[in-house]
Amino acid sequence: MSGARMQRSIFPLLGVVVLLCLWQGYTALSGISQIVLPSPYDIGLVSIEQFHLLLQATWPTLVETVLGFALALLIGVPLAVSVANSRLLNLGLYPILVATQSIPKVAIAPIILVWFGLGIESKLALAFLVAFFPVVVDTATGLKATPPGLLELAHSLRASPLQIFMKVQMPAALPFVFAGAKVAITLAVIGAVIGEFVGSVAGLGNLVLSANAQLEGPLAWAALLWLSVLGILLFSAIALAERLLMPWQGTGRH
Repeated sequence: MSGARMQRSIFPLLGVVVLLCLWQGYTALSGISQIVLPSPYDIGLVSIEQFHLLLQATWPTLVETVLGFALALLIGVPLAVSVANSRLLNLGLYPILVATQSIPKVAIAPIILVWFGLGIESKLALAFLVAFFPVVVDTATGLKATPPGLLELAHSLRASPLQIFMKVQMPAALPFVFAGAKVAITLAVIGAVIGEFVGSVAGLGNLVLSANAQLEGPLAWAALLWLSVLGILLFSAIALAERLLMPWQGTGRH
């Protein structure tokens, strides 16, 4: 492992350790109530004691997030291709996308709940809505950023439109697609939790609310910790897929 890589691994870990030590020291010295701010030790202890409960609550949130994100990709990427290759669609749809994205998802969550009920459908819809915009915008930006020289070369070789898209445009846009996917997967977690906050009988968001209602501060913070870990793991999965599908991106790194 190179020195630069070791620094990228060690320094964040040291930062977390220092933060946890300061946090633990503050809660021990101040005598603050566990309901207001539990210590890292208390959060870790309840994570072990309530492991099965937390694991059970994680599964619905994971399913809602992944399905919402997958739906955003399935709809967002083809729509981005259409927007990038059609001036009419670009002028007609892009302002609508921006306008819909500016609406706070918390505000429309109760409406989504009325439409789809308390089941997984409402959480999936909210996860999809927050993940959709980054996928469309980044993919369309990547397709538009294809180097003109490559397009001219493909045309000179009499490549078909499908060949130009598959061999030139899409490979050039992949970094943008994955950049949007990384943002979208973390936002999908937030969307799923918003849905669970508004109305749900399962999931980590529901566990946070129920733990707070019962004044179980450590359990609520443990659920938040598991949400954070879930987001990091899903982000890492997208980063791994990026490295596997675009190995050339890392050839110049040291």
